[in-house]
Amino acid sequence: MIPYDFERSIGFWLYSTHQAYTRQVSLLLAEQGVTFRQAQVLGLIAMEGPLTQADLAERMLIEPPSLVGVLDRMEAMGLVERRTSAHDRRKKFVHPLPAADVVWERIIEVGRQMRMAAAKGLTDTELITLERLLAKVRANVALNLEPNLEPELEHASAS
Repeated sequence: MIPYDFERSIGFWLYSTHQAYTRQVSLLLAEQGVTFRQAQVLGLIAMEGPLTQADLAERMLIEPPSLVGVLDRMEAMGLVERRTSAHDRRKKFVHPLPAADVVWERIIEVGRQMRMAAAKGLTDTELITLERLLAKVRANVALNLEPNLEPELEHASAS
């Protein structure tokens, strides 16, 4: 294989950090009876409101058929429901149900634990610098490369 200096690669730094972070989040979530994918679904809905299954899959970087199983299990648990769009019957929007609130509280607690663990030994100034630098990297790689991630809005959703 062609030699590559991984230690000087921003991509490798991000990848290895993401892997370690995701692994630990998954372990902590599992202790709470929550999967990483369930946390992603609820987190995206919390940030952006109800999303179509296609939008969720795109943001989660998984294929739509892979999301179906996650949503089936979440529906069976009473955490979410899929509602047909009033404007396009082919589209299903995923909405949280009241039972998701308890699970979301557990996910938030895991997030707090991870934030404390990840920030251990970093000063407030270093955290501000890290946030600023990661925002720059994100902007650099998103420039003209990222697909349109604007959520489809359901203006006439029944609650």
